[in-house]
Amino acid sequence: MRIGIVCPYAWDVPGGVQFHIRDLAEHLLRLGHEVSVLTPSDDETPLPPYATSAGRAVPVPYNGSVARLGFGFLSAARVRRWVHDGDFEVLHIHEPASPSLGLLACWTAQGPIVATFHTSNPRSRAMIAAYPILQPALEKISARIAVSEYARRTLVEHLGGDAVVIPNGVDVDFFARAEPKAEWLGDVLSPDSAGHGPTIGFVGRIDEPRKGLPVLMKALPRILAERPDARLLVAGRGDEKEAVDGLPGELRDRVVFLGMVSDEDKARLLRSVDLYVAPNTGGESFGIILVEAMSAGAPVLASDLDAFAQVLDGGEAGELFPNEDAEALAATALRLLSDPKRLEELRERGSRHVRRFDWSTVGADILAVYETVADGAASVAAEDRPGRWAARWGAVRG
Repeated sequence: MRIGIVCPYAWDVPGGVQFHIRDLAEHLLRLGHEVSVLTPSDDETPLPPYATSAGRAVPVPYNGSVARLGFGFLSAARVRRWVHDGDFEVLHIHEPASPSLGLLACWTAQGPIVATFHTSNPRSRAMIAAYPILQPALEKISARIAVSEYARRTLVEHLGGDAVVIPNGVDVDFFARAEPKAEWLGDVLSPDSAGHGPTIGFVGRIDEPRKGLPVLMKALPRILAERPDARLLVAGRGDEKEAVDGLPGELRDRVVFLGMVSDEDKARLLRSVDLYVAPNTGGESFGIILVEAMSAGAPVLASDLDAFAQVLDGGEAGELFPNEDAEALAATALRLLSDPKRLEELRERGSRHVRRFDWSTVGADILAVYETVADGAASVAAEDRPGRWAARWGAVRG
């Protein structure tokens, strides 16, 4: 099957949507499909062989963050050329309601379109205001996917229609097979030979408040008061000095900033930590990092966002604390770090639960949607063909 996938956000800026599209494309390629991805990117940005640049991305405030989107005359021209040259059997657009390539592709495309909605935002005034502009494009979509029930709800309430829920996918075995890294390992029961006790992990953009690092930093003094041998490992881009501004000076060496890490090192980090903390404060429709952490066997402690609670099976596959409550975060983290049996239980439950998010399952569900819309388009074309020939014959006879 010839499949075109449209990424709305700049390829070189890490994010759940980009990772999902990358992994989906590579999964489909492994299955033998022809796949092309169109994405905003600077022309000098290295892209995988299956990806094509639609031009430079522009930073735009979007859904509580700053998204780097592709729009404008150059992008529109590249979208038209890519759609025409690709002659795709199915076009898969991600975030078609965002002011980016997906919307441009909707306007251009004529064949079957599948759209995936990632955003969870119950009060999006921008989406409501833009509906008259979006409606003609959205009416061309053949099938809709939402990555969670909360993304589906945002779609239904703001744009109408409905969607099948298919979660983001993860290569579970990639994380499960990763080797822990010696310098990131600690010991929950007592400090190791290097004086390291338990390690807590955080992965996310440091300078994006909704990722919740300020909440974790606020909880850290209490955690370190009872477990002075604990360390916090932080992976992600941002201002490291600003991140620890609120910490007493003597505690700052207990925070280790790793900067941007490769996928391999992210997996090794998640395999190494005693507890992964996701203190995100809002704007999450899924929670791919939770799935990655569970895949690596890391016990998870997360804020009780609706999307996170769903990913963690209502708290069965990981523990939850009240959103933005640093005291509750600290108390729960300390309880878990003093209870190796509970940590092991969370590891086992998470490892079982996470299998439903593996690409072997998620990819099959997405392919089923592709096949449905492609078969539907073929049936319509076949039914329409006799009518067109009859009309032409009548015109000739007339």
